[in-house]
Amino acid sequence: MIVVPAHNEKSALPECLTAISAAAARADVPVTVVVVLDSCDDGSSALADRWGPTVQFVEIDAHSVGEARAAGFSYARTQGLAGPHTWYATTDADSRVDPNWLVRQLTAAADMVLGVVRIANWRQIPAAAVRRYRRAYRAKIHSDRGHDHIHGANMGFAADAYWDVGGFEALTSDEDVDLVRRFEVAGYRIRRDTRLSVVTSARQIGRAPTGFAAHLRGVLARPERETA
Repeated sequence: MIVVPAHNEKSALPECLTAISAAAARADVPVTVVVVLDSCDDGSSALADRWGPTVQFVEIDAHSVGEARAAGFSYARTQGLAGPHTWYATTDADSRVDPNWLVRQLTAAADMVLGVVRIANWRQIPAAAVRRYRRAYRAKIHSDRGHDHIHGANMGFAADAYWDVGGFEALTSDEDVDLVRRFEVAGYRIRRDTRLSVVTSARQIGRAPTGFAAHLRGVLARPERETA
């Protein structure tokens, strides 16, 4: 099952959910999607009428991406989706997963799978800044051990392992980093897959104060010499 946290993402959610549906169609298991609408006032809830029963919408008022992800998986648990053979995945409303996104996770033989992100639309971003970002991103990709990136927009994990480590904390930022660290401490198998990729936006203002948008903003603003 898949959790998508969203805060005022009415314009982005349709493409996100369409991409998820395509990935789910390739998986040889039933797939349920939970969209957690966190403090939305843009009419996002009206999107529920466009999707069938495999996409469920939950509304909360937390202003916290960590709490939104946690709420989605807690809701799944109440629906009986928490057993030892259940796989959880999460992405973001401004992201589009690849068609093989779920299949790669389900066949990874790991307790957690961490993917990477790519930005397809660099409009209004200076070319020099884009080069700085790409150099900095590639610096954390390794031929021998995968990569060092952690993105809430591209991760999956076994349900029983998730609940064993306590699940997502109600953090406004870095809830993904916090969860990965607890998986590491518990000794779970983590696969860092450079071929597990999702498209995400190049927006520099996001919901999480120190999330990917803030990271992107910081990298793009650095002088050339700092990322050379």
